[in-house]
Amino acid sequence: MTITLNNMHFYAYHGCFEEEQKIGTRFSVDLTLEYDGTKAAATDNVEDAVNYALVYQTVKKEMMVPSHLLENVATRIIRAVKADFPAVQWVKVKVCKLNPPLGGQLDYVAVEAEE
Repeated sequence: MTITLNNMHFYAYHGCFEEEQKIGTRFSVDLTLEYDGTKAAATDNVEDAVNYALVYQTVKKEMMVPSHLLENVATRIIRAVKADFPAVQWVKVKVCKLNPPLGGQLDYVAVEAEE
């Protein structure tokens, strides 16, 4: 089974510039995971599934830890999801910094990682 959480929004303090670490900015995160959901499908019991409400909380917790690099944030999210949910076999995450301070206009810059 595949679970996808798209366009989760957070205000966080990631970036190399001192202002980003102090003021913060907006981020969005997309996460896709795979696990064997055969039992959950048969029992219709959330206890047999990967609870995506709890996955959201894991992502939120990692987003609240300041980092200089989005690569660090993405890797931490993947590792935390796999640690908190042992049934998860694969995770892909995309962390987007919205309106990054790059001296020009763009929607976002993103880092994607999977494991």
